Amino acid sequence: MGEGNQMVFGDDGAKDAHGNPLPVLSKSASKMKIDRLMSTPLPSFQGASPGSRFWSWIATVMLKATLFFQFRRYEVSGRDNIPLEGGTLCCAWHTNGLIDPATIMTTHPKYFVIGGRHDLVTRPLIGFWARKMAVQPVVRQAELIRGGCSEDVAATLNGRSLLKLSTGISHGFGCFLFPEGTSHDESHMLRFKTGPMRIALSAAAMARGNGNPAPYIIPIGLHWRVRHHWRTDAWIEYGKPIKISAESLEQEIVDKLTLGDWCEPPADSVNSLRDELRQRLEPMTPNAPDWETHRAWHLLGHLEGVARRQRPKTWRAEVESARQIREKMATDIDEDRLHKAKETAEILEEHHLDARAISETGEVRRAKILRAPMNFLKLLVGLIMLPFFIPSSGILAIFGNYLGDKNIENEGLDARTSYHLLVSMFGSFFLWPSIALGIVLTSVFVAGDSSWMNTVVLALGGEWITVLLITPILVIMFLLSAYTTVNAWDVSEDIRRAMRRSSLRRSLDGEKVKKLCQELLSSP
Repeated sequence: MGEGNQMVFGDDGAKDAHGNPLPVLSKSASKMKIDRLMSTPLPSFQGASPGSRFWSWIATVMLKATLFFQFRRYEVSGRDNIPLEGGTLCCAWHTNGLIDPATIMTTHPKYFVIGGRHDLVTRPLIGFWARKMAVQPVVRQAELIRGGCSEDVAATLNGRSLLKLSTGISHGFGCFLFPEGTSHDESHMLRFKTGPMRIALSAAAMARGNGNPAPYIIPIGLHWRVRHHWRTDAWIEYGKPIKISAESLEQEIVDKLTLGDWCEPPADSVNSLRDELRQRLEPMTPNAPDWETHRAWHLLGHLEGVARRQRPKTWRAEVESARQIREKMATDIDEDRLHKAKETAEILEEHHLDARAISETGEVRRAKILRAPMNFLKLLVGLIMLPFFIPSSGILAIFGNYLGDKNIENEGLDARTSYHLLVSMFGSFFLWPSIALGIVLTSVFVAGDSSWMNTVVLALGGEWITVLLITPILVIMFLLSAYTTVNAWDVSEDIRRAMRRSSLRRSLDGEKVKKLCQELLSSP
């Protein structure tokens, strides 16, 4: 089957072997370029990185810088759970597109051997980086059942990818895989695929055959306040590792895998590991029947924190409080209390607010006037830097928002932040220098007759010296403008939330929220 084979995309009602709906395919995922997939560079495990060490390092630096601006508050915990010896397979639930792997890659100490959806290595821009980092393409059932390629081709591609991922882990590298097999917007995990477990067991067999330390699976909790919002809060939670033993595997399987031949681990070992991983990972997700219930748990976490005088102050503390409510209600559910919490939380949601809007007395909070001077200063600095922001980050923000909103229909809300991430990352690192150079060249050679530019050129000793010196300074100004504008954006969001709280306080809904919250506070 040649390059350019296409399949149906969209919600066509296709189901997997278990009767579950297959994920909706994006336009990109629906285009299978078999020739390019078969020629994907293979990873090497002799050096410090499975792919190009230089490009992998550059990608990590770019991702860290981009995530700095992506989140308003960003906390990582449990990194001491990452074993110093042995490879690590990181597994998490998957609701936020490329943001999910980006946060793992930038907080884990090891270089990664990476497997991903087939179109990651064939897209025009991201494909270059994927191939430099030796990303191995995986064909999902969603593509196979819809006729994207033959079963033989899928088996060849997947078998090769699984073998390389297992080999990388057995050599001590990191890896991340999402057991659900697709990004989604549910409030609970989907059914697990067996691929990550098969890879982990195969890696354990290879490690045993080569005398290397046994690998581990690390469950990771990825917590977003509102996953598709820019400047939302995030908490990355590394859980206790699961050591993968190969003792239950027959020597024949160990020998085949050690020699580089793919061999399927026993189904009972795969299923047992899958069940253990799900049991470990499930509590590290919202694990709610619906988002309404999840919001109610967060509200109750705040209110019970008020009663104990230990109200959560951070996003992590809020998640942990909601987790305690969930565990409590699993054994002792109070339907009336939950119903009141749901009703209150939904009123707040309708006004684009959350449990933080409730005061210690159960009323909707008032604005804090003491913050006004500092907020005014941040807004003023942001306005001053706008002339630098508009031709740099401003253009990227408009383009990223356009792409994110445009592709929601085809790829879902969970893919929106992927476009924001890619545009911000590639645009700032590659377009900013070009934009800065263009502005400086125009100023020096086109508008160079102005007295102030002549003064600059004369002071620096020539036109080209001026270009070489001013261009990097302008790029730095672009970066500073991004930082100051982000601060101003955060202040403007705080002001908008304060205005929404004020509007809610004066409405009938505000009175209802007050009544319900005070009832909940009086009967903890």
